[in-house]
Amino acid sequence: MKSRILSAIGFAALATAGASAQSAIDAYNITPVQLRGTARFVGMGGAFTSLGGDISSMTQNPAGLGIYRSSDLGLTFSISPRSYSSKTNFSDWKDSETRAYFDNFGYVGVQNLSGTLRAIQWGVSYSRVASFDRLASNYNKPTETSLSNYIASYTNGVNSDDLLWDDSYNPYANGADWLSALAYNSFMISNDGSNDSYAGLYQNGTNGDALYNARERGYIDEYNIDIAGNVSDVVYWGLGLGIVDMSYSSESNYSESMANALVYDRDGDILTSGNAGFNLYNNRYISGSGVNLKLGVIVRPEEWLRIGVAFHTPTWLHLNHSGYGEVSYNYTPDVTNKTNSDTKYTPDYSYASRLTTPWRIMVGASATIAGQAILSLDYERVGYDNMKMKEQGNFAGTFVENTFANTDIKDYYQAANIIRIGAEYRINPSFSIRAGYNWQGTAVRNAAMNSTTEIYTSGTDPSYTFYGNTNNITVGAGYKYKSWYIDLAYQHSHQTGTFRAYTPFENYKNTPSAEVSTTLNNIVISTGFRF
Repeated sequence: MKSRILSAIGFAALATAGASAQSAIDAYNITPVQLRGTARFVGMGGAFTSLGGDISSMTQNPAGLGIYRSSDLGLTFSISPRSYSSKTNFSDWKDSETRAYFDNFGYVGVQNLSGTLRAIQWGVSYSRVASFDRLASNYNKPTETSLSNYIASYTNGVNSDDLLWDDSYNPYANGADWLSALAYNSFMISNDGSNDSYAGLYQNGTNGDALYNARERGYIDEYNIDIAGNVSDVVYWGLGLGIVDMSYSSESNYSESMANALVYDRDGDILTSGNAGFNLYNNRYISGSGVNLKLGVIVRPEEWLRIGVAFHTPTWLHLNHSGYGEVSYNYTPDVTNKTNSDTKYTPDYSYASRLTTPWRIMVGASATIAGQAILSLDYERVGYDNMKMKEQGNFAGTFVENTFANTDIKDYYQAANIIRIGAEYRINPSFSIRAGYNWQGTAVRNAAMNSTTEIYTSGTDPSYTFYGNTNNITVGAGYKYKSWYIDLAYQHSHQTGTFRAYTPFENYKNTPSAEVSTTLNNIVISTGFRF
């Protein structure tokens, strides 16, 4: 995190909250668009903007409820094997895990009418719309610089008296950058001849390695209340209210081990060569709730053709943040061979913020062929560059624009494109097969992805990952017997990206990094009754 964020917040009003202000990276990490829903929805790649007639319509296009002619009560669960990998110039890492989810439960009611308005439909549903479960580990050797040098580079100009912890002064509660204060108190950075000039551990001739590992967990759940209508079996309209509940947590460790490093000799009060090792641990938790609105229309100009449009307002989220950071260190100057080791930590922090998530707009068209086959195509635009963040203001309960973070959003992100293609073939009145493809373009701008711009994070965790495009390939099948139905889908999802332990800075462009990928093989099962 950089000191410029602190200056924009007004630390006196925020006390210990200010130094952990939410960043553009945080905003993007907790607003993913993922392919999740009923088995029929997933099996057709989510291409339901114009189709409707499915419980997942409540999370996509509420006008899809207008297609219903009878009530629906259904539930969905999934089994999700995931594999993770990362690759550096020195090593490869792989791991996997399998998790089970209760993805969806919903009810749609129908009141058939006479006249132009043929029916009114209403629905309520619970949906897990995103999962944050992820593992990561990376190993770099040799390193060309150190996290400590990066911290020293932006701490220069700050008086060391404002960083040093003692019984009468707490740098975290008095406006200091948290990562700078933590690094100074753990001797990751040291004074270089003056009170406002700092040196990191890496110097000419230093050699060493770096290791990173992390565990992320969490979810976004959405509760929907929708109403829809059918006008003359030609126009179907819908309006939905989404109530969102989210939780995100992460634990991460970043460590460096170096020989011939520039370390502080406490006995001689000098900087000298020696061995150095440290581990930076971060524990972070974000929870929140919010609301959004969804509007949609489906038009059927011909019996075989449907055209759909839907708009999602941003979700207006109230977020609560908590966590802490700590550094365990071990330094041995060559001149004394005496080890200096300890653990320093920040206080636990807790603060609130506001986030306006991206808006979403989607259009779709679908065709029925010979009464047995359906082809559907969707396009969606997601306005990631229009996210907005607010931080706590000078008075309790007030929130002000986080100017610098909102600028970072514009610098790092762009609107993302999503294309969905789906097909269904009815073999007989009881049995259908399905297939789909879902492509999600990255929202990360080239300058951020290619590390040609400096990336600002928050708190004491300088790491970040930027992901590229996501490809989803799906197949499915469905069986109906009287009022009962059961659907099955298989989803193969693959996503690649770049992890960096901290941003490239000044002339150091090769900070520890790794090529990372996540592969999901998801099995989705839905069952229910139409009556």
